[in-house]
Amino acid sequence: MSFDQSLQLRLDETKKAGLYRSLRTMKTAPGSEVEMDGGKKLIFASNNYLGLAGEESLVEAAKVALYQFGVGSSGSRLITGNNEWHERLEQRLAQFKQTEAALLFSSGYLANLAVLTALPEKGDVLLSDQFNHASIIDGCRLSNADTIVYNHIDMADLEKRLQATASYQRRFIVTDGVFSMDGTIAPLDQIMTLAKEYDAYVIVDDAHATGVLGAKGRGTSEYFNVSPDVVVGTLSKAVGTEGGFVSGSQTLIEFLVNHARPFIFQTSLPPASCAIAYHALEMIEAGEEKRQRLRQKIKQLKTGLIKLGYTIKGDDTPIIPVIIGEASKAVLFAKGLEEKGIYAPAIRPPTVPDRESRIRLTVTADHTSAQIDYLLKSFEQIEKELLVQ
Repeated sequence: MSFDQSLQLRLDETKKAGLYRSLRTMKTAPGSEVEMDGGKKLIFASNNYLGLAGEESLVEAAKVALYQFGVGSSGSRLITGNNEWHERLEQRLAQFKQTEAALLFSSGYLANLAVLTALPEKGDVLLSDQFNHASIIDGCRLSNADTIVYNHIDMADLEKRLQATASYQRRFIVTDGVFSMDGTIAPLDQIMTLAKEYDAYVIVDDAHATGVLGAKGRGTSEYFNVSPDVVVGTLSKAVGTEGGFVSGSQTLIEFLVNHARPFIFQTSLPPASCAIAYHALEMIEAGEEKRQRLRQKIKQLKTGLIKLGYTIKGDDTPIIPVIIGEASKAVLFAKGLEEKGIYAPAIRPPTVPDRESRIRLTVTADHTSAQIDYLLKSFEQIEKELLVQ
């Protein structure tokens, strides 16, 4: 059997299990409506929460940096890839997150891998939330420390795990700030209280909270008025560009520069991407209008879905999972939405539990009230159509 034949057999198994994925092609800038695969679609699956990915002023900021510094960084930060824009953005991120320092990575995924492979050692333990992102799960797997999973945002279970791990050298509690599949917010205030009581350290991945939660959009730390030991984040969601970061003490950042392989061996972000993120953070911190508009859209969509009788999950975040139930029905539901010009894919097991297949909606500040009304009307119509079948 050839190499390709062996891969094809595995692909066929993936298709039979209903887990086959394919790419969708977008031909316009990110927004609430885009051209996708030859037609216009309303997008209710984007992480562009504040609508900054297509912001004209950020495009202009990128142009200035491109003409000055070119399109690439040319190397790793420790060799030829350290640019003044990297340092300016790190200073701005530290100020934004209200920490001593920050460090850039090429993605939030790499930032999580860096933290979880560099900080814990053999003899330590990672206490990880059940629904943490894949980048946290992979970081835990690659770590030299042991990993123990606690039930999703279950503080009683976390405390039991802390009590049972007293013999370990160090304990790290690692959690998403906002969970991407359920839209729930980690009770960071309670986690910090437990960490203090049991002498543990707290690592928070604030990817879906940065720019969204808190009075200035600083994330779950501001939302709960606490200061975790390590905050990981991304620039690819509400900030609208690319890259990831870690923020915390100056000692933490110096340690990562010297010990985190995903930092040491990565090519650094293009300077233009850093310039975009810098100006986006200025906009996020200075203005409440986009977050206020986002909150209004979240309320409109959630209220409408509840009136239609749907079970929804999540807290006050732009991630709104609508529980459909069986995987087959969720697939048909997503197909019905697409036929009506709406892109909001079905999420099925093993990504989510059995009988909790869902349409994972995300709403942005750019969505109009009319677009949300159309989505709600489409949900109502598709439900009726499926009942007839």
